[in-house]
Amino acid sequence: MPVRILVTEDSTADCTQAEAFIEGINAQGLLADKGDDSDAVLDMANSQTIQAVIPEKKNRKEQRFYELSFPFWLNIS
Repeated sequence: MPVRILVTEDSTADCTQAEAFIEGINAQGLLADKGDDSDAVLDMANSQTIQAVIPEKKNRKEQRFYELSFPFWLNIS
């Protein structure tokens, strides 16, 4: 299972660092929190055929559907 860690200042927005995590990684799924809910993060994941599981922010203008049950959950141990 690919894992990446990036340490930043606490005032740095999660979604601004997501590109560094997603770029070039070979993964089936991306599990993230609401801080990563942005169109740019979702577009980048989709462009690499990574299934993104990110809850929506309450202030999202355009609501979207996300599924919490994917086959890759079964491989997490």
